[in-house]
Amino acid sequence: MTLPRQRGLTEQAADAAIDTACRMLRLPSIRNEFIEIADRAMKDQMTYCGFLAELLMAECDDRARRRSERRIKAAGFPREKSLRAFDFDANPNIDPATIHTLASCEWIKKSQPLCLIGDSGTGKSHMLIALGTEAAMKGYRVRYTLATKLVNELVEAADEKQLNKTIARYGRVDLLCIDELGYMELDRHGAELLFQVLTEREEKNSVAIASNESFGGWTKTFTDPRLCAAIVDRLTFNGTIIETGTDSYRLASTRARTEEPAKAG
Repeated sequence: MTLPRQRGLTEQAADAAIDTACRMLRLPSIRNEFIEIADRAMKDQMTYCGFLAELLMAECDDRARRRSERRIKAAGFPREKSLRAFDFDANPNIDPATIHTLASCEWIKKSQPLCLIGDSGTGKSHMLIALGTEAAMKGYRVRYTLATKLVNELVEAADEKQLNKTIARYGRVDLLCIDELGYMELDRHGAELLFQVLTEREEKNSVAIASNESFGGWTKTFTDPRLCAAIVDRLTFNGTIIETGTDSYRLASTRARTEEPAKAG
């Protein structure tokens, strides 16, 4: 289909032609915002080039936003968490400067690991998801999974002769976020499969983990001492370790909310 080109179009005909052209060229943002931007351009007495720049930037910004949304959705986060929503005052163990440095994603660019270690309720999963979200927004491919879910998937893949394909799939993402590592004991086979994923990613792509156990307690999860040491080595070499502490700020926050009505009464 070709659009008729003629001079002296009426405003109504021009609007219709723009709408049709934007549909053909797949420019939904320009199509949706053209009238508003045109009115602003007239009010601000923009040049033709300035007006065109406004249109194109609107389309570029919206495409970037949609790409970010797709990457965040593809990561498989169980819930939405952001750095802005984290209460740093409630957990002084977590240094805001360190977290905001991590949010720049230089560590992902350098294929370095990140370990978040601490008790339940200290903000590990929040940080893991929030930093993963920041990475997705900056253009990195991210995948979130629970440790047990990952191991179960690997075991099933091994049984179905699909292990290499599954490990390669986890190896391709720029950042692999593994949550709840250390909550359950893994048998030797499961631990070895997890080790293969970490080895595939070593110094090529980043891994971020959250664990409620200090490294000294990981022998409860990885019962083979040598394998445990090798996994710890993969997850800490040239990486960042953040200890989120033992005091649950989530529990403290709940208690504070519970006590407020009592004090008011």
